[in-house]
Amino acid sequence: MTLQGAFPPIKVDYPKSDGKPIAESDFQRKPLLYAIEALSIYFQNRPDVYVSGNLFIYYEEGNPQAHVAPDVFVVFGVEKRDRPSYFVWKEDKAPDFVLEITSKSTASVDQGSKRGLYAYLGVQEYFQYDPTGDYLRPSLRGLRLFGDNYLSIESTISNDGTLILRSNVLRLDLRLTNEGLRFYDPESGEKLLTHQESEIARQESEKARQEAIMRIAQLEAELKALKNKD
Repeated sequence: MTLQGAFPPIKVDYPKSDGKPIAESDFQRKPLLYAIEALSIYFQNRPDVYVSGNLFIYYEEGNPQAHVAPDVFVVFGVEKRDRPSYFVWKEDKAPDFVLEITSKSTASVDQGSKRGLYAYLGVQEYFQYDPTGDYLRPSLRGLRLFGDNYLSIESTISNDGTLILRSNVLRLDLRLTNEGLRFYDPESGEKLLTHQESEIARQESEKARQEAIMRIAQLEAELKALKNKD
C-alpha cells in the first residue's frame, strides 16, 4: 500500500556561492564591473531586462551541482529585480547574452565546457574578452548560436583600426578601444558609460563651457577696448 503525500518533498539547498574568495586581477575586474554597470544603465528603463554577473545560474532542478556563474549576462523577457541566484526552470529561460572575461588560466573552461554548456542552455550570444591578450588573437571574440552550435561573429575594422563586433541580442557594438572593451550604441555612435564616467564627462563639458564663456568675454572686452581706443 502506497501512502500518497505521506512524505514531504525533499528540500534542496542551492548555495549562493561556492565559499571560495573571488581572486581577480585588475585586468579582469575592471572590464567586468564596467560591462555590468554600463549595460545596467543602458537597460535601466526596460523592466523586462535583467543584467547581472558573477551570480550562480542553476539549470537543473534538484541538482545543486548543475550551476555556472558567468562574468556578465543579460536576460530579456524576465523581471528586473535583485536575485540571490538565477534558476532557469523558475524563470523559464536562460540568459540571452554572456560575456566571459577570459585568460590563459581559464581558457580550457571558457573554450570548452562553458561553450558547450551555454550552447546547451540556448544562450544566443557568447562573447569572450582577454584583456591581457594572453591567448586570444584578437583579444575579443564573439559567437552566435545557430541550431545547437556556435559560429564566429564576423568582426569589422573601423578607419582608425578599432575592432568592432555587433551583438544582435543587445543591439550594441562591442569595440576594442585604447581603453579596452567598450560598448557603443551603433545608432548614436555614443559610448556606454558608467555613473563615474558620466560624471567625469559632465564635469569636463561644464569646464569647457565655462572656458568658452570666458574666452568670449575676453574677446568682447578686447574689441571694446579697441573701439574706445579708436
